[in-house]
Amino acid sequence: MGQLKRLFKEEEGQALTEYGLLIGLISIGVVAVLALIGPQLVRIFNTILTRLNAV
Repeated sequence: MGQLKRLFKEEEGQALTEYGLLIGLISIGVVAVLALIGPQLVRIFNTILTRLNAV
C-alpha cells in the first residue's frame, strides 16, 4: 500500500515537470515563429502608422 501511495506522489511530480516542458517547448515555438515573421509584422505596422499619420 505504501508503494502505491509513493507511485501517485511521483506521478504528480512528473505531471508538473511535463507541464513545464510543454510550456518551454511552446515558448520556443512562439519565439521561432516571431523571429520568422517579425520583419513582416514590422512592415505591416509601419504601413498602418504611415497611413494613420497621413489622415
